[in-house]
Amino acid sequence: MSEASQKTESLQRTLTGTVVSDKMDKSITVLVERFVRHPIYGKYIKRSTKIAVHDEANECGRGDTVVIEQCRPISKRKSWRLVSIQEKASQV
Repeated sequence: MSEASQKTESLQRTLTGTVVSDKMDKSITVLVERFVRHPIYGKYIKRSTKIAVHDEANECGRGDTVVIEQCRPISKRKSWRLVSIQEKASQV
């Protein structure tokens, strides 16, 4: 029984990205980049998407590298939550 519960917890989708906006209260915008192969030419192209993420403690800043996890819908646009901060951006 415990093995099944552990498997369901690990099935959550996780992504790594960079914070591009932290202006909202308890929310951040994360840019996630990926490489996809062109169907005809075979060249790898960089594609990106911006995801609205729930940041309960307002601990992220612009430029931070973060790990996010998919969760239940929190609002109309937010269905991802912050798991951890991998690297803090240097303050200039």
